[in-house]
Amino acid sequence: MSVVPLPISSPVAKEWLLKRKENIRPWGQFLDFKMFHLPPSFPKCTSRVVRNIEYFQSNYIIVFIGLIVYCLLTSPLLLIAIAALLGACYIVKIRSEAKEISLLGHKLTLAHQYSLVSIAAFPLFYLAGAGQVVFWILGASFFIIMLHATLYAIEQSPKDEDSFDLHMAPV
Repeated sequence: MSVVPLPISSPVAKEWLLKRKENIRPWGQFLDFKMFHLPPSFPKCTSRVVRNIEYFQSNYIIVFIGLIVYCLLTSPLLLIAIAALLGACYIVKIRSEAKEISLLGHKLTLAHQYSLVSIAAFPLFYLAGAGQVVFWILGASFFIIMLHATLYAIEQSPKDEDSFDLHMAPV
């Protein structure tokens, strides 16, 4: 499988993406059903959630992106709305390179033109149900991630190579 490089100009964004890529845990470990157990108490549950979110953060981001892709692929009207918006932005870019565009005697910059296209696209996105899709993605992601983070007993998993336990014997 080949990786398509993304044209990211910000060094901070590049560093963040590289760190997320390096921290992706194996999917076999992420989905190991032998590690799913109910937490014994609420304080144990909260510490488990925090630990799992830190440990599996990159995997949770991939789950979130997967839900976004699923919603886009299962909503053809939303795909059409996105394609229309991108097509309109492309046309604005081409027309602004060819000649200067003015509205009511005022010169419109490229940012103004993109803003007008975005404002005009709001009704189309409303009709396509984009608001419902956004809230479904947020709700489903929160539910799946919190369910996994609550039930996955990371303290029972094999320790990382760089960590160690300190055992003290009573004197």
